[in-house]
Amino acid sequence: MTNRSPVETVNQLIEAINRGNLEEALALYEPQASMVVEPGKNANGPAALRQALQGFFNLRPALESKQHVVVEAGDLVLNCSEWTLSGTGPDGKPVQMSGLSADVLRRQPDGRWLIAVDNPWGTAILENAEVHT
Repeated sequence: MTNRSPVETVNQLIEAINRGNLEEALALYEPQASMVVEPGKNANGPAALRQALQGFFNLRPALESKQHVVVEAGDLVLNCSEWTLSGTGPDGKPVQMSGLSADVLRRQPDGRWLIAVDNPWGTAILENAEVHT
């Protein structure tokens, strides 16, 4: 699994999710990564991240991402993209989701880019959020 750019890492994550490969998806995150599961609910660290991703995998999703914009600052990048997901809920009903994501990736010593912060909801996390000043 070689990811020479942040966008390649994000695309590998999408492919792993679409194939239902949880282990491959988890390998694209830093060990202490954080994911915004939904606005107001974060999954921090390996166990919580595994559980959060498993929730997405349970939907048997077809995930698509487009329009990547990358802002690079040394070994950190902000990757913003638009995504859509179609899947099946636990009740058997269709699930449709979409969002504008804002993710932070970090270049590792071996040159790979891994996800440090996975925020598929972008600025929507501001709605009903605790504001820190």
